[in-house]
Amino acid sequence: MTVRVVLADDQAMVRAGFRLILESEGDVAIVGEASDGEQAIEVTRRVRPDVVLMDVQMPVMDGLEATRRLVGDATVESRVLILTTFEQDDYVFEALRAGASGFLLKNARPEDLVHAVRVVAAGDALLSPAITRRVIQEYARRPARPRDDAALGQLTERELEVLRLLATGKSNAELARELFLGEGTIKTHVSHVLAKLGLRDRVQAVVFAYESGLVEPRER
Repeated sequence: MTVRVVLADDQAMVRAGFRLILESEGDVAIVGEASDGEQAIEVTRRVRPDVVLMDVQMPVMDGLEATRRLVGDATVESRVLILTTFEQDDYVFEALRAGASGFLLKNARPEDLVHAVRVVAAGDALLSPAITRRVIQEYARRPARPRDDAALGQLTERELEVLRLLATGKSNAELARELFLGEGTIKTHVSHVLAKLGLRDRVQAVVFAYESGLVEPRER
């Protein structure tokens, strides 16, 4: 199956570089380009890609607002992979809140770019330990929230345990080892958590774990 990608970046040379890398793979096709957030929304709605590779800093409308609008549009099923740099770390938390499914550093290796696009296209989320720490640090600076018992009450004890561990950024393999379960069982639990809470992916699950009061963040 071919992964259909839209490139949204205001630098033509960056788009050309990403196109060259991705189109060298037999299962990836670039189906559109955009140089600002408004164009990204228009192109995405028109061509319906699997993944939008979205830069944060763009003219007219930035990538964060474009991500919010695309994720909030029930007619759009495309997933957003945010392009960022270490200097843009302040954008990470807002991009999570906006509904991005993953993050990629602009200086990542070509193979990392290809891997990220495939992971997000497959419906999973790209959430590195560094990004998870960023979420924890952001929530640690905020006042404690009361528990959302109504939402959390939908989950079984095992599902609550899985959600707590997801909030630390653990992978399915790490969850399986910690809970002494098979990876298939973990995937089932994660799917149930996402379905019951109406969440798109693991990124939103991490945000929900803190926003619901299930997990109390501490600076790390």
